[in-house]
Amino acid sequence: MQSELAILLTTACSIGFIHTLIGPDHYLPFIVIGRARNWKLTKILIVTVLCGIGHVLGSVVLGLIGVAGGMAVGLLENVESVRGNIASWLLIGMGFAYGLWGLRVAWRAKKHTHSHQENGHTFTHSHTHLNQHELINSNPKSITPWALFIVFVLGPCEPLIPILMYPAAAGHWSDLLWVTLVFGMTTIGTMTIIVAIAAKGLMNIRLGFLEPYMHALAGAIIVFSGLAIKVFGL
Repeated sequence: MQSELAILLTTACSIGFIHTLIGPDHYLPFIVIGRARNWKLTKILIVTVLCGIGHVLGSVVLGLIGVAGGMAVGLLENVESVRGNIASWLLIGMGFAYGLWGLRVAWRAKKHTHSHQENGHTFTHSHTHLNQHELINSNPKSITPWALFIVFVLGPCEPLIPILMYPAAAGHWSDLLWVTLVFGMTTIGTMTIIVAIAAKGLMNIRLGFLEPYMHALAGAIIVFSGLAIKVFGL
């Protein structure tokens, strides 16, 4: 039994790492949103970890419900597939909406110069159409972290289901706990490391004329992440 557990734990660790690494939706949204909104690295990592926990727990709860209800692995995988479809469309929709908002902010942040006559003299002044309340850093109640969390809770961990069901079907609940912990820690750890390295590297990089469009670029990259799930099944 110990050898079976070792195989399960090795499999859980390997699948958790590979599944996360090849899925850009596991880290790109945090990297680009954090950069666009000028979040501190600490906040980026906290949001990443919380979303990762929700991501793993969503599939764990589904797996336990399946065990309690006597569902087959194939049926649970079909349910996970439906969840994945919903999550990918939500991610695409979120990215599209965020990108459009980013374009609006970029346009309203552009300076416009106007001239006017007064007492025979010509005066010029510049201003933007961006209201102070629209500046992203002045909005402490941003819904973006919550939107990401909801998407990740709905996002499936299809590879977890088979390795979760094996010890559960045999009634080896301690093995089930270890498999869940190893898979979850590997997945969340991989997400966090990738996000930390990439976000830290992007913090001090200026994009020149593209800088005002950072929110729009972030939205486009999130759309790409959602499409990657739809097209490639990542």
